Amino acid sequence: MSQESHKISNSAQEIVFDHVVKTYPNSASPAVDDLSLTVPAGEICVLLGPSGSGKTTALMMVNRLAEPTGGDIRIGGRSIRDLDPIQLRRSIGYVIQQTGLFPHLSIAANIATVPKVLGWDRKRTKDRVAELLDLVGLPVGEYGSRYPTQLSGGQRQRVGIARALAADPPVMLMDEPFGALDPITREHVQDEFLALHERIRKTVIFVSHDIDEAVKMGDRVAILREGGRLAQYDSPRALLKKPADEFVARFLGADRGLKRLSLVRLSDLELTRAPDTGTGELPVLPGEATLRSALSLMVAEGADAVRVTGDGGAVIGTASMDAVRKAGAA
Repeated sequence: MSQESHKISNSAQEIVFDHVVKTYPNSASPAVDDLSLTVPAGEICVLLGPSGSGKTTALMMVNRLAEPTGGDIRIGGRSIRDLDPIQLRRSIGYVIQQTGLFPHLSIAANIATVPKVLGWDRKRTKDRVAELLDLVGLPVGEYGSRYPTQLSGGQRQRVGIARALAADPPVMLMDEPFGALDPITREHVQDEFLALHERIRKTVIFVSHDIDEAVKMGDRVAILREGGRLAQYDSPRALLKKPADEFVARFLGADRGLKRLSLVRLSDLELTRAPDTGTGELPVLPGEATLRSALSLMVAEGADAVRVTGDGGAVIGTASMDAVRKAGAA
């Protein structure tokens, strides 16, 4: 097989798990059992489940760091079994919790690692490093010569994402990539990645143990039971509105109604332009705020509505608590 035949297209590719099984030696039961699901090209699929549900094992089988015992995984219609493991791994972006940056290499050199292995020339590599650092908001002139220890946790995670994108892979694997960040930094980096994904549209498999993160990040969420069996695979809205069974309902939690409010933004509502009622000023939120944030603010301020502002900061309407409740139940 020629080296060219090992390559995967750089365009986003559909990923198909076809009755995939993974059993480790001396194990009484599979780590992943008969897993079948399809991740459409350009979408983010979050793998979610309790400890022992095979989330990371399923992720690692995509780039053959763990070899499937049975079934098949296809990327863009091609079985991973037909691809050279080394070439396969070089063509897939991989982001882990602690970033895995080489401490003795500069930020620019870290990002250049895969392009150099692939034999890119110096100019092409240099241009790609500059492009990616700009893409993640860390200009090469300011950050390229720094070392990982000179960056904050959030900045290192952004560099890890840039490195995973270095060779423009069609697929990205992300194993709890933001788990080590503090809550404020984590939310910020999540938002940055979602904005970035809107531009690059890679196919992403994302392992998380956090339900709120899964709801926020995923186009689709796969909930796995212990033993690696698929319990439900659906959009976040469908999961929260109609859990498949009692296991899924318990796993999502009794507050799943509140979680559904985080999927809708104030700008999605039909806002009223009626004047304020009652005493005092209504609290104000931007249109990009979620209904969950709006409800929380109304409860905290003792208000029955919020004023909603547009991009320029001008008030564009009012959202009542009743409107928020109805939209959350839809």
